[in-house]
This record gives sequence, structure tokens and C-alpha cells, in this order.
Amino acid sequence: MKVLVIGSGGREHALVWKIRQSPRVSRVFCAPGNAGIGEIADLVSLTPDDIHGLRRFAQQEGVDLTVVGPELPLSLGLVDEFEAYGLRVFGPTRQAAQLETSKAFAKEFMRRQGIPTPYFGVFSDPDEAQRYIAEVGAPIVVKADGLAAGKGVMICPTVQEAYEAVDEIMRARLFGDAGDRVVVEEFLEGEEVSFLAFTDGQTVLPLATAQDHKRAFDGDRGPNTGGMGAYSPTPLVTPALADRIVQEVMIPAVKGLRQRDIVYKGILYAGLMVSRESVKVLEFNARFGDPECQPLMLRLRSDLVEVMEAVIEGRLAEVTLSWDPRPAVCVVLAAEGYPGMYETGKIITGLDDLQHWQDGVVFHAGTAKVDGAFTTKGGRVLAVTALGADIPAAITTVYQAVKKISWPGMHYRHDIGQRALLYRATLGQNSSGEAGQ
Repeated sequence: MKVLVIGSGGREHALVWKIRQSPRVSRVFCAPGNAGIGEIADLVSLTPDDIHGLRRFAQQEGVDLTVVGPELPLSLGLVDEFEAYGLRVFGPTRQAAQLETSKAFAKEFMRRQGIPTPYFGVFSDPDEAQRYIAEVGAPIVVKADGLAAGKGVMICPTVQEAYEAVDEIMRARLFGDAGDRVVVEEFLEGEEVSFLAFTDGQTVLPLATAQDHKRAFDGDRGPNTGGMGAYSPTPLVTPALADRIVQEVMIPAVKGLRQRDIVYKGILYAGLMVSRESVKVLEFNARFGDPECQPLMLRLRSDLVEVMEAVIEGRLAEVTLSWDPRPAVCVVLAAEGYPGMYETGKIITGLDDLQHWQDGVVFHAGTAKVDGAFTTKGGRVLAVTALGADIPAAITTVYQAVKKISWPGMHYRHDIGQRALLYRATLGQNSSGEAGQ
């Protein structure tokens, strides 16, 4: 069969890498892909927002399955377009994807469904938002309502910083139309974890657990990014906690949409704040996380194509997932200045030394190939991902690989996965003692 993957980041490289392992797959296309993906798939010069062009390509090439990586094409109704022409596609419809594409929709939905989430207000007038902030005080979180590439969340320790966040989002239009409205939300103490599940609109099948590292610098300092690294599994999510998340968050979300005649098919991702007292949903995403997808695909032993087809056909209840028991750690290598302004076109060295790496994979994100050399083409450039016998071994292995790669201005976090060591010591668990291994 022929498979088309839409997107160009490290997540899409991981999906292409995993899909190619299916014995049923004869050819993989990726639109538009990147230089690393181009080594293992046929690149298609179509952008993710070219919905009609992608549909026509799938028809002309006889594509049997299309997999949507990023959120933008979901928000534009790519799944609806493909399904209208009888094409098989993995991902939620435009209506279902509102759980990610509108934070206001998601928060109101969670309130109606009784899904635990921080208290909040939604505002389309910046003055009203700032009056609310003055009333509730700080610390507080200000979020752009629409899509902002993972950067539309501002944690504000003071009221003045929250005022400035509203000004940047709504008046200075930092995120364009995504800032037409803001969600002003309670600040929570605890640990953020990522909980992903396949769903066909009826059955919820959790993936292994993972934790993302969103801040730019070591020690969770600096601005939010699209993600600077991730690891799987996280010992913070015990089997009992995983069951609670499924029952209190995932099933109510899928059921609540179905009650509104919206059948959610694809990956449902809940970003959670976990503390000893509670589990609350910070956000929903309507697709695989990036970089969580990279360690998850490295650990997944099941045939991903078969799982995706079961989702599309509404028979997910027949599926079980098999996981490599070894943990995986992913470290994102970024361009100098990311998540702000950065330069591109820097020559990347050291990748040849990892071409036949046995312990992991270097997934490409923002890369190009110029005169036979890999160069930087984005903010997040590479996602180095390794397996290990335990979390400490995976951390050691991944950073040994990272040290072989360089380009001028390359930066990365040096503490990816360290929280797992702290949790393991605190909770008295071994590194793989969690649900959904």
C-alpha cells in the first residue's frame, strides 16, 4: 500500500520511519518533508495548508492511507476534504479538532463535561481581560485562543506581566488571528505530563506515557517552545493514575463530542498538570505531540499502520499495543535564538558518525540538503532519540550522540529526562514501572 504523511518536522520523520516498517507498505510519500525524511521517503512539494492540492495528489497517486502530522491542516478541514472524496485518512475532522484549534472551545467543553481543568475566563476585549486579571491576581496564565505553534501560552508571575501578555497577544497581534480572543487561566503547581491515546470515537486506547520539556533552557527556564525534549515512560504516571486519566478525561471527552454528533477519530492528546491532590487538563491536542512522538515511535512494537486502519474502520476495540520495555529519551537540537529569531543555512556536521547508530535514531525537523550537506532550515533542527536499559542509560546514550553533532550556534537542554530520576527516587519505582509500557 501507499501512504502519504503530511508535515515536515521531527514528528513526521518519526511517523515515516515507523510506517516504513510495516510489511504492508510499499511506498511512503511526505509533503513537504525535510532533508532527513527525503532519505527514506519520496518528498512532495506541497505545503500542509494546500488541502485541495494534497487531495488531488492522493487521488492521482492512488494513496491508500494519509496520515496528518501537524494541527494546521486539521484546522483547515483536510480530513473532511479527503473523506468527502472517499480517501482514507488518519486524523480528526475540523469540528473534532476544535479541541486544539480553539482553547476557548476546549475550556467551555471541559466545563460542560465535568472534565477537570483550571478555572478560567475567555475574553475578546483586552480591557476586559486585564480587568479580570486585576481581580484574580497573579501568578496567572494567558493563552492565545487559536493555533500558535506551541508558543501561545504565557506564564505570568505578576499582574503587570499578565497585562503585557494580553497587550502582546491582542493588541500587538504577536500570534495574528490566533489572538482574537484570550483565555486567562489559573496557574497550577505540579508537573506537566503528556497523555496520548488512539480513539475511533468509541474505544480509547492509551499509548505509553511521556513527558515533554517545553521551556527553552535547563531547569525549566526561559520562554515556552514547541518542545525541547521528551522521554517515555514517565514513572509519575502509575497504572492507577493512568486509569484515572482515561476515566476522568479521555472517555468523557470522546463521549461528550459524540453526544454533539462529532465522532473523534485519531490521536487525542491531553496535556495534564499532575499534583498529589489532582489531575487537571491544561490543553487538548488533536495529533501526536512533537517531540513526544519520537520516543513513542521508537518504543512502539506494534504495526502503526494496522492501528491507524483500526481507528478509521471503528474497530479499535480489537487492538492491543505492544511496547519495547526500554525507556527512550529525545533531545531537541535547536538553532541559536529559538524560539525567537534565528538564522538558517548553517552546515550540520557529525551526522555521518550516527548513520548506522544501533541505539537510536536522529530524526530531522528543520533541515535541508545543499550541495550534498545537511543544513539548518528551522528553529528546531534535529531530535536525537535513544533507547536504554533504564532511564539513566538512555540519557547517557542520547547525550553521547548529541556531542557528535554540531553547527554554529547549536543549543539544547542538558537536563532532558532528569525529572524521571527524581520521580523514581521519590516514588520508589523503577524507571519503567508505569502504565501503558
